[in-house]
Amino acid sequence: MSTDAPSKPKRVNLRRPDIMEEVKAQVLSHYRSDLVDHLRTTGEVTWVSPPGNRTERLTIKLAKEFGFCYGVERCIDLAYAALKVFPDKPLYILGEIIHNPEVNDQIRDMGIRFLSGPNKVADIDDLDENDIVIIPAFGTEVAILEKLKNKGCQFVDTTCGDVMSVWKRVRGYAKEEFTSIIHGKADHEETRATLSQATANNGHYLIVRDLDETELVCKYIIEGGDKGVFLKQFSGSYSKDFDPNQHLQSVGVANQTTMMRNETEEVQQRIKDAIVRRFGEENVENHFRFFDTICGATQERQDALGTLLKQPLDLLLVIGGYNSSNTSHLAEMGESIVPTYFIKNADELKDARLIRHWDQHTLEVVKTRDWLPDDILTVGITAGASCPNNLIEDVICRLLELRGASAKEFSSSN
Repeated sequence: MSTDAPSKPKRVNLRRPDIMEEVKAQVLSHYRSDLVDHLRTTGEVTWVSPPGNRTERLTIKLAKEFGFCYGVERCIDLAYAALKVFPDKPLYILGEIIHNPEVNDQIRDMGIRFLSGPNKVADIDDLDENDIVIIPAFGTEVAILEKLKNKGCQFVDTTCGDVMSVWKRVRGYAKEEFTSIIHGKADHEETRATLSQATANNGHYLIVRDLDETELVCKYIIEGGDKGVFLKQFSGSYSKDFDPNQHLQSVGVANQTTMMRNETEEVQQRIKDAIVRRFGEENVENHFRFFDTICGATQERQDALGTLLKQPLDLLLVIGGYNSSNTSHLAEMGESIVPTYFIKNADELKDARLIRHWDQHTLEVVKTRDWLPDDILTVGITAGASCPNNLIEDVICRLLELRGASAKEFSSSN
């Protein structure tokens, strides 16, 4: 490893037409599904058992919007392009590229080395100016970025544009000396990156995960309270030297881009109402800011599932990584209306009587028996923004297999 001062890395265009043409072909070979493309066009398909047997019917309805979003596609394209542009250089990634285990396994098998998580092979301290580092779609913390710059590493930055819009907003709050109240999950990579942006200009932040925590904040804004108790309630969710008596006077609301829009809007409204009660309607502009930073693709998938759930369904399958925030919210939407199973892949469909799925309340994989009704059945399917189409096809094929059919029969009957 060199001990000389690192030179500034030369910018390299990864999106050259010749490179991207190769990348497109490779990505399609890994993640495309003709069956899912067909379903995307038709919206639903039905298989009926052959005459002479007990009549069975399986109808699969696919949400209008599902699976990879533009930001995820761009992120994966850039990672694949980096492998082609830098074939002889060590290529690392800070962490999971997206929240999908199959996609992360794929890029690891292609030679990209992880700097964190269960597949970690090195630390940032081990890197030098010869190394290429991919920044995942969630972005990364300011301090980590500075460390990489000091190492002289060359970046492949795949940070989602919607995430960077949030960063711009919270930096603006800090410049105005407004505290960023962030609706999100404190342990999520995107939120951690946003927090570092919120404090970059000596700003402060407070994270609220849900409406219950929002109510605690609103109560303190209106009435004040015991500072020690408040800080204990939000342990690990506020900036250094945060003082609720001082830093809840002027606040700006932002959010992790993959939260539920209706909940984020409710967070915004409740905090605004609290500010109005404390300072008066005439002074709200001096004490409150907000900006809609929900990812468009996240909202499209939530809206599409809302439409699907208005149709008669016997059950809903939600496909995606168990640590995927946007996927977990899709499962949350389904649970209140129809039996819903949050699965990472087709392997979780053990047989017609047993399914393994993620329980968001206990945060563990659980088993449910007698999950698949007999005879006439309508199944709704959706998938998070980090789920590739080939995994959706695998689930559809497994459903057919459990009904004694095949994808070929399914396609020919439609």
